Amino acid sequence: MNQYEKLIDGLGGIEEARALSYSESAKLYSAHLNPFLVLISRFLGFNKKFSRASGCYLYDEEGNRYLDFLAGFGSLNLGHEPEELIDALRQTEHLPNFLQSYLNPFAGKLAQHLSRLTENKLSRVFFCNSGAEACEAAMKLTRASTGKKVIVSAEGAYHGKTMGALSISGREKYKLPFAPLVPETVCIPYNDLQALEEILKTQSVAAFIVEPVQGEAGVIVPDSGYLKEVRKLCDQYDSLLILDEVQSGMGRTGRFFCYEYEGIMPDILTLSKSLGGGVIPLAAMLTKDKIWKRAYGKFETALLHSTTFGNNTRACACGIAAIRTIIKKDLSKNAADIGELMLLRLRELQQKYSVLKAVRGKGLMIGLTIARIKGKKSIFEGGLTLWIARQLFVKYRIITAFTLNNYDVLRIAPPLILNFDDAYYFLNSLEDVLKSAEKFAWFRLVK
Repeated sequence: MNQYEKLIDGLGGIEEARALSYSESAKLYSAHLNPFLVLISRFLGFNKKFSRASGCYLYDEEGNRYLDFLAGFGSLNLGHEPEELIDALRQTEHLPNFLQSYLNPFAGKLAQHLSRLTENKLSRVFFCNSGAEACEAAMKLTRASTGKKVIVSAEGAYHGKTMGALSISGREKYKLPFAPLVPETVCIPYNDLQALEEILKTQSVAAFIVEPVQGEAGVIVPDSGYLKEVRKLCDQYDSLLILDEVQSGMGRTGRFFCYEYEGIMPDILTLSKSLGGGVIPLAAMLTKDKIWKRAYGKFETALLHSTTFGNNTRACACGIAAIRTIIKKDLSKNAADIGELMLLRLRELQQKYSVLKAVRGKGLMIGLTIARIKGKKSIFEGGLTLWIARQLFVKYRIITAFTLNNYDVLRIAPPLILNFDDAYYFLNSLEDVLKSAEKFAWFRLVK
């Protein structure tokens, strides 16, 4: 036995990991990962071990079924363990996965699919692993291709937590501990065309990056026509438009890409989450050929931005399968149809229950603003939202959560394979919880 075998002797491997109980996993999290995640899971009543997942459902060790209305923060548009994605992985068995300088046919075919979905207008594609990486790639591309430095983003935005992506995100809580961040990044109010034009007029702006629907800010849907006017302003002042569709893309809002509602085309597009089909992490940055060539179109600049794990076989195979499955099953339309029903019913509930302050969304990307409780101090700021999420989980076995930049908002983002029966079950369960919340907190609500 060598020195390293001695260090790990007795720890066990994959089989032992599968056999761990919730309490055993909690001990490992407390000792080696983030102990506060243990506190959060217990507060939510999430002290379960899930032994199986399929479609919109998870199953605990006792065989109880749970309805997933969180979907990995939008990573599971196809649900858990989609057969098409598992089959795609099987088809890549025994093929090289990571092989630098190799022209991987799966990467080429996936890039071709993405280009075609933008009508070949965004014909250059860079693959990476996460939405934050895709946004970082977009930031570097804009500076290299324009020669300008200033990158403008929106307040409340979420583009990731790496240094660059954090610099263009819009919540100070996540930024201040790591200051100074990337210089010459500026935040302006979301959905404010006047603020955008003012900064485009007065500064040399490389790009404006914006989410078509702000996810972590609380599912904020801009005014109709906002993106179309943003496109015009960016053209007028010779600045690039980056659309971050990490959450809103891949059919989530009722179109394959959310920007289709406005009839525009960005200069740069970032994708992730469900691009990997909920099976393998995968992200992409798409751009126009002329922009890419200005930055990387020479032999000496071609490799200025690269990554070890991009273009790998298994991730790209999953990306191809995810796109084709979403399109073949017409999941964008399913998201639009069920989303329309849910938004209609949720707005009816808003009229009945004062704890439900606002309903926003597009397709199956929905946010519910929950009233605050007077004097309530919580590590999660909006205590009643978390109480509702806990009730949905413990009493009705429905998984939800708050949005990262606004704890007062309950995120509704089920897989796009959701059926009407499960949608009604959620709506009826939510109404029961809202009734209880009214009784529990009516006299302490912040008006």
